Amino acid sequence: MSLADSDRELVVSELGREPTRAEVALFENLWSEHCAYRSSRPLLSAFDSEGEQVVVGPGDDAAVVALDDETYITLGIESHNHPSYVDPFDGAATGVGGIVRDTLSMGAYPIALADSLYFGEFDDDHSQYLFEGVVEGISHYGNCIGVPTVAGSVDFHPDYEGNPLVNVACVGLTDDERLVTAEAQEPGNKLVLVGNGTGRDGLGGASFASEDLAEDAETEDRPAVQVGDPYSEKLLIEANEALVDETLIESARDLGAAGLGGASSELVAKGGLGADIELERVHQREPNMNALEILLAESQERMCYEVAPENVDRVREIAERFDLGCSVIGEVTDGNYTCTFEGETVVDVDAYFLGEGAPMNDLASEEPAQPETDRPEVGLEAAFDAVVSSPSTASKRWVYRQYDHEVGVRTSVGPGDDAAIIAVREAQQGLAISSGAAPNWTDAAPYEGARAIALENATNIAAKGATPLAAVDCLNGGNPEKPDVYGGFTGIVDGLAEMCETLSTPVVGGNVSLYNDSVAGPIPPTPTLAMVGAKDGYDAPPLSVESAGDLLLVGDLGLEAGDTRLGGSEYLAQFGGSDRFPDLPDDPAGLIEALAAVADADSTLAVHDISHGGLAVALAEMVTEDAGLEVSIPSEDPAGALFGEQPGRALIQTESVEAVREAFDGVAPVVELGAATDDGTLAVEIGDRTIETDAAAIRERRATIERELE
Repeated sequence: MSLADSDRELVVSELGREPTRAEVALFENLWSEHCAYRSSRPLLSAFDSEGEQVVVGPGDDAAVVALDDETYITLGIESHNHPSYVDPFDGAATGVGGIVRDTLSMGAYPIALADSLYFGEFDDDHSQYLFEGVVEGISHYGNCIGVPTVAGSVDFHPDYEGNPLVNVACVGLTDDERLVTAEAQEPGNKLVLVGNGTGRDGLGGASFASEDLAEDAETEDRPAVQVGDPYSEKLLIEANEALVDETLIESARDLGAAGLGGASSELVAKGGLGADIELERVHQREPNMNALEILLAESQERMCYEVAPENVDRVREIAERFDLGCSVIGEVTDGNYTCTFEGETVVDVDAYFLGEGAPMNDLASEEPAQPETDRPEVGLEAAFDAVVSSPSTASKRWVYRQYDHEVGVRTSVGPGDDAAIIAVREAQQGLAISSGAAPNWTDAAPYEGARAIALENATNIAAKGATPLAAVDCLNGGNPEKPDVYGGFTGIVDGLAEMCETLSTPVVGGNVSLYNDSVAGPIPPTPTLAMVGAKDGYDAPPLSVESAGDLLLVGDLGLEAGDTRLGGSEYLAQFGGSDRFPDLPDDPAGLIEALAAVADADSTLAVHDISHGGLAVALAEMVTEDAGLEVSIPSEDPAGALFGEQPGRALIQTESVEAVREAFDGVAPVVELGAATDDGTLAVEIGDRTIETDAAAIRERRATIERELE
């Protein structure tokens, strides 16, 4: 990638001279799509980011939300898509490291991770190679730093074949006294670099992430991928905690995209200030590095701190205690952002212009066409087997069992459930976490599919008895210069924004990743949402049923023939055909509120949302060796009733049918489906047919990933 002619002209006009080689490289990276959001920023105003509990919204390294007057959580999400294609292990691992350091720069301690992963067809050898490498990278890094990975999602879709997605969210814990931001405070304060030595890895990573992947990317773009060291990150986490404890930090920014140049210039630009930096002062791990390499290398495990002069020695002492490098590289000024190397000025620009001066793109957009209704004719038993055993709906145990999800002793509900719950004992609250998207949904209908993704994540949280609090998004799209791709991207932004506003859930931050395009074509528009919710206490109803109790469905069942739309379903993904996307509930906010209340009721035995794979998969997931279900579905549309994926629906096992009906009166329909048994079987009667199976056979069907990879 190189600086476009029009951008170069703008830079020359601003500087009044030709830019230096280092300045060109800085503008190339900081004005890239990855950093400047040139194609997406005009759309992002659709999001409502304000709320009574929002302390810090979009624009910082992570958002900050109050649980109570004294306890804050931080919330952030990042993508590491291109690097994970080129080097799946290091690409995914450094994605974890980056979002954790975003948490540190807010003065917070990381307490939970969630990963949302998207790959090509599961039976493709290259997709499996990427899948295994990414999971290994995430597990290695997260386990080594001692931050539990408690939630997330994994989806397989043919259009990720040439460009997988790795989206990672992190939740941290802080309070008002410990809160730090990325806004420089005062001229004369020192800029201190703490952490690993700077090497040559990750050069040009920001610009690399702003281009389509080339056919030879796995070999040619390897130098743009960073190499992680989780043991150094763990030391950095603890050192950061000590620095914050002693209030030694005035502001902070982690070194990610565009390396030192990106972090230091953004830090001072946010404060309307400048900096004088001497690049040769940066501690390095490779010999003979030049100014450009020092400025732009994206070597990991590094933080840039603003420190008052009288505190510099103490910061150095703490860094040395944790065996971390420490360099005083310059100071904050009220002038330009300048960098010198061995006495020569290599950068002298206005920091705000560098960070905010990139012109926005005005791109053509085409709305996607509505699909026709063309349903396949498939036997119910064959469809049940295929949908329940599909890699996208099957058990993800092979993934999450590699993660230490209990380290930190806060995990009350771990991965494998609708949402995780982390105990925030400081506020005596449980924090529910859900993260994911649904590529089949947004491929079929970007706007409605994105609305559905927001509602699905909220339903996951409500199923654990929590109320949605805030969300961050990772908006992944293909090449925005293609009108159909940009039209789909616009749809997911508007759909996500509309439903989050309806649910009174502010979107407090996020990330945009475009140019996820390769020789295989663009990815589906993929709006990953990481949502958190709060509840009193840490307990929640399980997903699995007990051996006695009535089973109810909350939401539409599709009672009449052709009543249920199958658009975006795993059923259509398995057997072909097309259909319109299903309608969403009329009162989603009321539904979420009622579901959270019912989930916390003493008479509720189990709750499970109905989403990917529809009712068939949800029923199968609730059965255990000791508890089964006998279900009768009063529908004239068996395929629609079993495999339709209308979001905002849930299965509830209860001891009080009347209490559930009362809770949802005027909000959503409640249908009695049947009751639990004590024999571990699942019997689904629908029309004149019955599907019968048991927990052992379901477990075997759902072990698709484990069976293939072990």
